Amino acid sequence: MADKPRSVSMHPGPGFRVRMNFRRPAPEMVRQFQRFPTPDISDLLNRLYAVDPKVHLLTSPGHRLCGPALTVKCFPGDNLMVHKSLDVAEPGDIVVVDAGGGNTNAVLGDLVSMKAKHRGIAGFIVDGLVRDLPEIQGLDFPVFACGTTPIGPLHRGPGEINFPICCGRVVVNPGDIMVADAAGIVVVPQGIAAAALERLESHEKSNSAYLESVRSGVFSNAWVDNILTQHQCPVIRGDAASGENGDGAEVVERPAGALVELAADSQAL
Repeated sequence: MADKPRSVSMHPGPGFRVRMNFRRPAPEMVRQFQRFPTPDISDLLNRLYAVDPKVHLLTSPGHRLCGPALTVKCFPGDNLMVHKSLDVAEPGDIVVVDAGGGNTNAVLGDLVSMKAKHRGIAGFIVDGLVRDLPEIQGLDFPVFACGTTPIGPLHRGPGEINFPICCGRVVVNPGDIMVADAAGIVVVPQGIAAAALERLESHEKSNSAYLESVRSGVFSNAWVDNILTQHQCPVIRGDAASGENGDGAEVVERPAGALVELAADSQAL
């Protein structure tokens, strides 16, 4: 006679496995990303690699992370693999936890954070909740998460370490470069890191004169008018008080310069 259903057993393999090693990016490559703000990185990756802002900085506003991702996938409400990640991580790694955006149990707290800091881990990014936030904030240790709860986790599994995960709707692979600050979090896939860095450096050089002119208050919005003209956007000019030109008609000036008078009830545009 079976004493329990087979469905309650833990099955070794996919869903319950730990990979101890993965290819990390060169330290010099990681260091070069440190000087770029996350919005710039996001822009130059075509705005497709920014983590959902529900995962945000919970500790000091000045905290910033830049380093290789060590990925952890947890069963909702469980943190067995978070604990194991402390044995797998190397100094400078960022532990990125896919807790499925869970909104019940925390997957780490002050004790795990304290242990991680002792191991040289750079910080945590958690698509889920944490606990003991006041104590974590006293550690001067960067933690990004969806929020806090007093409800602690279980320690049973299953879960995975160093396999692809999803964090804030972005796929993260072990060794991807994570850049996180108060403005948000960006994932730089390791395979395109060199090309992304070249793009960032080129943008930095070409944009420096423009930024300096804006800081000095010298700039033009002609590029906005060019876009409006390109798409034939009507520009309405009328009486400032009534919104009309005084005779029941609106004067519409296209950015190209053509003037068109329309009756107030016209459906032409």
